[in-house]
Amino acid sequence: MRKTTYILPALVILLVVFLSSIFVVDEREKALVLQFGQIKAVKEEPGLAFKIPLIQEVVRYDDRILSLDTETIEVTPSDDRRLVVDAFARYRISDVVQFRQAVGVGGLRTAEDRLSSILNAQIREVLGADQVTSDTILSEDRRELMNRIRDQARAEARSLGLDVVDVRLKQTNLPAQNLEATFARMRAEREREAADEIARGNEAAQRVRALADRTVVETLSEAEREGNVIRGEADAQRNGIFAEAYGADAEFFAFYRSLQAYETALKGGNSTMVITPDSQFFEYFANENPGATPLSAAPPQVQTEVTAPEAPAAEGGDGAPAPGSQ
Repeated sequence: MRKTTYILPALVILLVVFLSSIFVVDEREKALVLQFGQIKAVKEEPGLAFKIPLIQEVVRYDDRILSLDTETIEVTPSDDRRLVVDAFARYRISDVVQFRQAVGVGGLRTAEDRLSSILNAQIREVLGADQVTSDTILSEDRRELMNRIRDQARAEARSLGLDVVDVRLKQTNLPAQNLEATFARMRAEREREAADEIARGNEAAQRVRALADRTVVETLSEAEREGNVIRGEADAQRNGIFAEAYGADAEFFAFYRSLQAYETALKGGNSTMVITPDSQFFEYFANENPGATPLSAAPPQVQTEVTAPEAPAAEGGDGAPAPGSQ
């Protein structure tokens, strides 16, 4: 009975000691076994592990990729246009031993404070370089700048046992006090570019119009020259035909020209012609054998009176025309 009284507490004590010496490492964690603050073992593989109870302790660290939002800072690129930059980083604990030695008992909070300082310094250094302007930061080259910030921050974060996986710029804005002035300058630049484009367009249009006008003048001049040549050739041919006809039969030619003169002079039904009786204009009507002198191409001197359309003739009682009509 007395032995049973001692054995049961001993078994309980042994069970407690055994259970306190066992710990489980999760697949999302890394663990350090510390003895009086000194690192005795590193447990990076998931599963069961052992430690000395009451003497050793286990410190666990997250092995997943963690996120860190940096504070908003102002940077000044090479074009002196200040920008407000808000960034974030993805990182993980790559070396738990070095991480423990670097941050001590401060743990993850101390590590993130130091990493944030590293990131801010690298953001200012990269975005404030000589060849980096605000347009570069806001363009497609932004990715290259973020990769440079990540690589430089990764090199410094290794001393903390951290691996910087990625760095991204969430927002890149102008300071509120500079926003209106920047917008005004951008509007002025765009208006200047628009004016340049309009001027170049007007110049090009003027060149096109001048070329078109010159082409029109050249085409009209060439057409007029060719027309004059054709008309000259036609007139020469006509004169040749007239001369040949006159040489063949002068009397018939004179008769034909007289008929043309009659056709020209006697057009219309509203004209009155007054001619002296001895006029040669109608010699082919009054004389069967006219004189040898032919009529000229134009009608002879004739007194012509053109009156308004004839009014109904005033008739006497016997239907005869009014006196003075002819």
